[in-house]
Amino acid sequence: MDMTITSSAFAHNGSIPKLYTCEGKNISPPLAWSGVPVGAKSLVVIVDDPDAPDPAAPRMTWVHWLLYNLPVTTSGLPEAVQSLPAGTLDGLNDWQRAGYGGPCPPIGRHRYFHKLYALDVVLPDLKRPNKNFLEQAMKGHILAEAQLVGTYQKGR
Repeated sequence: MDMTITSSAFAHNGSIPKLYTCEGKNISPPLAWSGVPVGAKSLVVIVDDPDAPDPAAPRMTWVHWLLYNLPVTTSGLPEAVQSLPAGTLDGLNDWQRAGYGGPCPPIGRHRYFHKLYALDVVLPDLKRPNKNFLEQAMKGHILAEAQLVGTYQKGR
C-alpha cells in the first residue's frame, strides 16, 4: 500500500477553505495519513508554496510549516493543532517562527504542497531548522513520500 496524505477540509488540487488562511483564522487544516511503510522510524511534514510571490513569475518557494520526528504511530494531525505528538519537533517557516502559517498569497492562485515523508531514522534535535537544513538531514533516509496539494487565492 502506498503512503497517502489527505485532508477532510479540501480535496487534492482543490481550494483550501479561507478558515486555514491569513484571511480566516490562520489555523492548520486537519491532515490524515496512511500506508506508512514498515521500518519507518519517524515522519516529516513540510508545507510549502512554490508559486511565490506570483504564480505567473515564481521566484521562490515559501515555507509555511515544518514538523519532524512525528511518531510513526500517528495517523494525522487535528485541525488547529495545539499540542504536537510526543517527540515531534518543529522547524522555522519563512516568517522565521515555528508553527503553521496559512496561505496568504500576494497575487494570483497559489499551490500549497502538504508533503509527508517516512524516514528510516529519528533525526537529532536540529534546533528549529529551516527547510534546507531539514532536507539535508533527511537525505538518504526517505523510505516513502506522499503529497496533498491545495490551492488558494485571496479575496475570492
